[in-house]
Amino acid sequence: MTTYNIAIDGPAGAGKSTIARKAAEKLGFIYVDTGAMYRAMALYLLRKGIDRNDEKAIEAACREMEISLQYCDNVQQVLLNGENVSGLIRTEEVSSMTSSISVYGPVRRKLLELQRELARTRNVIMDGRDIGTCVLPDAQTKIYLTASSHVRALRRFKELEEKGQMCNLEEIEQDIIERDYRDMHRDIAPLKQAADALVIDSSQMTIGQVVEAILEAAGKRGLEDKG
Repeated sequence: MTTYNIAIDGPAGAGKSTIARKAAEKLGFIYVDTGAMYRAMALYLLRKGIDRNDEKAIEAACREMEISLQYCDNVQQVLLNGENVSGLIRTEEVSSMTSSISVYGPVRRKLLELQRELARTRNVIMDGRDIGTCVLPDAQTKIYLTASSHVRALRRFKELEEKGQMCNLEEIEQDIIERDYRDMHRDIAPLKQAADALVIDSSQMTIGQVVEAILEAAGKRGLEDKG
């Protein structure tokens, strides 16, 4: 069976997870949140007190942890050594650690085969930083989803406010800018637009408009032929 894969890449806060999840629901695809897998690894390192700059210790820790996915009603659950950590990986501390450790080869290799195996066996929408360029270079549809750093920071600010968390908009935007730089300049699988990706700037678009743009792009790239 030939599967259909949609790869969505883009910087932090562009709305990749929300958009990909809603598009997957409309298509009946599996949504693979690769960022959540990296976040689970970051959570493990934080729990162990491992320095984000200690590559040897991080490599050793990769051999101790097992990351797996389960799906309940097509909703992804992330398991860390058998523990469902889906509700524990969305803190700013975990986000910062995730951005730091994702530059390391052992971290990326740990998850790459799991991600590719899912795409080989299921119709998936997968989002991350290097999906269209490295993880799924043969994906039928590739999207590069972006937005201005200010818009992304404002979205995150509102999200944290709604949760009752104290936050500073300028600090959030500065953190986003720094994460963008790290993601785009890392030696292994840097964040960049795939040559055949459709660029969507969501700064002035609603979630629904972005989802429809992705579905339209997939339709033009053979999805309708799958029936």
